[in-house]
Amino acid sequence: MAQEQRVGQARAGANESPEGCGPIWLGSEVAAPVPLRQRAYEGIRSAGQIARVDLARQLDVSPATVTALISELLAEGLVEEVEGQARPGARGRPPVALGVRGAAGYVIGLKLGEFQHSAVLADMAGHTVASASLERDGPARSLKVILEEAEALTRKVIARAGVPEGQILGLAAGLPGLVDHPRGEVLWSSVLEGHQVPLAALLTDSLGLPVWIDNDTNLLTLAELWFGRGRAARSFAVISIEQGVGMGLALDQQLYRGAHSVALELGHTKVQLDGALCRCGQRGCLEAYTSDYALVREAQTALDLGSRHQLSPHLVLESLHDQAKAGNEAARTIFRRAGRYMAAGLANVVNLFDPSLVILSGERMQYQYLYAEDVMREMERMIVGQGREAPRVEVNAWGDLGWARGAVALGLTHAGAALAMRGAA
Repeated sequence: MAQEQRVGQARAGANESPEGCGPIWLGSEVAAPVPLRQRAYEGIRSAGQIARVDLARQLDVSPATVTALISELLAEGLVEEVEGQARPGARGRPPVALGVRGAAGYVIGLKLGEFQHSAVLADMAGHTVASASLERDGPARSLKVILEEAEALTRKVIARAGVPEGQILGLAAGLPGLVDHPRGEVLWSSVLEGHQVPLAALLTDSLGLPVWIDNDTNLLTLAELWFGRGRAARSFAVISIEQGVGMGLALDQQLYRGAHSVALELGHTKVQLDGALCRCGQRGCLEAYTSDYALVREAQTALDLGSRHQLSPHLVLESLHDQAKAGNEAARTIFRRAGRYMAAGLANVVNLFDPSLVILSGERMQYQYLYAEDVMREMERMIVGQGREAPRVEVNAWGDLGWARGAVALGLTHAGAALAMRGAA
């Protein structure tokens, strides 16, 4: 099988869908047990625009019930009537359809990273209004600094959007590490000092907004589920490779977090007992062989980079990649080794969860070694089950704002549910 058949490519930044946002409804068996009014609101947002009769069919209720629900949502300014699409063969004006009123409120999504923070401000229809970023000098972990930077970036994106602060319904933020989403706590993160830090509450105190936090790869998974290739997929996995190795999983169109909200730490699964030291403090983690810092560590030896060469990690990786393309066998060996470990990680994901789709994302996707043909073959060899079909593997290098858009999806999930039910009896 040719590589272009094994691995699909997604064009970065091509995920602004005019057809709405959020998971595409696939049937009642995957619909969340939420109030009918909220389901109606979310169904309209997912469709982008939808006729009343189609919404009634989707919700499996009578047209009269939908009419009553829509009357309430229209009166409260949460949805609006728009000109619908003409039906095939129909004459006359297109029917009136329904759409979510974006200006009913706004949410902010933040991605907190080691070298850059990113922000996206979006309306309730999921349309991006403004974005901003904040460069950092390095992976400083001071809680005080993180709070100050998050506040500065939030103010910056609000000012850029020209939206009154009173219309901001909430903020969602993601960062690498172990994050307890329901409790709003960071148990551990490479970008934040301390353990069990109540970051959501601290950001709420600082910003005066409701705040929700999550692991950054969970947010990348939400970006795919709301705006990307996962919208119509029942189950899929997202693997991110940057400063670390992360994983997110959507099962039946729902983000899976685990019993304690810290599941799917693929980067810290063990691939070599007593192996290389990982930044989490343990040895033999997948991340210790495939992430940025692992490759930099190997490159400093392979390229004879001593202390006299004060190169940034980014420049070291670029040099390593250039050397490999030029035929440097030591550099190629580093990439081949990382690719084999990546194949083992991917095979473990397939053996455990059997997803129909695996999406590879992150800045390291510019290095083809992680999804090269021999890596895909190695993965298939390690999948259990003779004749079992391997999942489709696709690459979607969102860029840094993609993670922040995933945070927007988290904000829309929470703020949208509250907004939809605000005027309910």
